[in-house]
Order: sequence, then structure tokens, then C-alpha cells
Amino acid sequence: MVGNRRLAEWSLVTLVLVALISVFGHQVRAVQIQAERAAVQTTVGALRTALVLSHVMVQIAPDAADALQGRGDATLSPGLVPNPFLLLKALPPNFAGSFAMDHADAMPLGAWAFDADCGCVGYRLLYPDALEVPPGAQAVWFRVEKAGAVFQMVPLTPYVWQGQVVN
Repeated sequence: MVGNRRLAEWSLVTLVLVALISVFGHQVRAVQIQAERAAVQTTVGALRTALVLSHVMVQIAPDAADALQGRGDATLSPGLVPNPFLLLKALPPNFAGSFAMDHADAMPLGAWAFDADCGCVGYRLLYPDALEVPPGAQAVWFRVEKAGAVFQMVPLTPYVWQGQVVN
């Protein structure tokens, strides 16, 4: 009888631990998704700032365009869409380089890319199921386009990530 009681006690302890681990795992995933969204928004903000600052620098000092092309890319040539990553002081560690939008599945998870044909910046999601709109999307893409005299980044489609619009 003592053996049955001990078995029941240990079974109850095991069930409580499994429940706690399950809840903890769910919360950890939610925090990871929020961290990914925050990192994406921060990087998009840095790229937008780099585009604006490059425009301002060229307006203030026209020969600044040469200084901004430190990586040997014609980032500020007239008519070309600049790769905003090349305007940053240092490339993000998760910048994967050039990838076409239709080959986003070849990008590493959690990586940024630039599609020169589209003039788009993309990020391949670590947790694509957290993106509510559009359903099934594996990456978020932003087109670099000229608005007046300044280049800006505009989402290709409205993205809703954990109930918040990403723009």
C-alpha cells in the first residue's frame, strides 16, 4: 500500500513538472517571437535612417557620395536603387547578401538579403507562423523606392505580426 501511495505521489509531481515545463516553453517561444519582431523593426529603422542620412550628406557635400560608396558598390548612382545595407557603417552579422525574392526559401533562417532586381530588402523569418498576414509567408519584404528626392522603404504587403502592423 505504501508503494502505491509513493507511485501516486511521484506521478503527481511528474505531471506538475511536465505542466510547468510546457507553460515555460510556450512563454519562451512567445518571447523569442517578440524579440525577432523587435530586431526586424530595429534593422528596418536603421536602414531607413541610413537612406535618409545618405541623401542629406549628398545634399550638404556632393562629394560625400564617394565616401558613402566605401564597399565599392554604386549605391548612390542616379537611377539605381541603393542597397541600404551598404550605407551602414557595418553590415549586420545576419546579412546573407543578394537573394531574389522568389528564392527566399534558399536564404538562411533569420537572415537579411537584398534583391537588386526588385530593389527590395527581405528578412527570412525564424518563426513564420507568428506572421498573421499574409498567411504562410516565409519572409517580409520592403521595396526601396524614391519618394520625392529621398529613398524610403515600404512594405510590399501589409504585414501583421502578433497583432501589430509592421511597416
